[in-house]
Amino acid sequence: MKTSNTMLGNNKGFTLIEMAIVLVIIGLLIGGVLKGQELIDGTKTKRAISDLNSISPAYNSYTDRYRAIPGDDGPLATLQARGGIWAATATPNLTATAAPNGVLANAPAQTFAPAAEGIAFWQHLRAAGFISGDPNVTTVVAGLLPQNPFNGLVGVSVGTVAATGMYPNGISVCMSNVPGKAAAQMDRQLDDGNPATGSFRATLGVAGANTAPNLAATSYDENLVYTVCKTL
Repeated sequence: MKTSNTMLGNNKGFTLIEMAIVLVIIGLLIGGVLKGQELIDGTKTKRAISDLNSISPAYNSYTDRYRAIPGDDGPLATLQARGGIWAATATPNLTATAAPNGVLANAPAQTFAPAAEGIAFWQHLRAAGFISGDPNVTTVVAGLLPQNPFNGLVGVSVGTVAATGMYPNGISVCMSNVPGKAAAQMDRQLDDGNPATGSFRATLGVAGANTAPNLAATSYDENLVYTVCKTL
């Protein structure tokens, strides 16, 4: 039985021009995906900067109105005497704190696992209407701490740890699980680009975890994640 030459002649491969067109299309698709991811990452970074910056006016507005630091504005009876959302019937879970002493008692280790005044900080800002959220919430699991764009949390701390405040009683707002590239961009836009100096500090974190701020990092690495802190 003879093999058909006509049949063999029809089994042609791709020409160089066709292969080139396919490679160009693949390159455009890959470039589009990478550009899209870059835009998403840039949007997250801008939102994170905005979120950090939004805490400062909320904090300042609270101190101007009540002449006290949110979280350090107890005791409970004093708050409930204001009535409205502060009243016991409206906010039964409002965390009781000691008499104000001008210092927010929430150490760096408690940034994402807050103590009483760290819990009350967020409750007070919400009860006063300066940030959104339910002031009745008292636990991290239930949503006490705001989430940041990088699937981490936002918390506050006070102390002299290098990654947080530069002052003994200075309050820092921190974000966990921030990718290295985003952390570096945030530092450049908000401060001096150095994780160990200025009003914006960064400490190495663990991916997927809410790592409390510790010693400041010496540089940024895009392959690592950080906890970043900005002083109020």
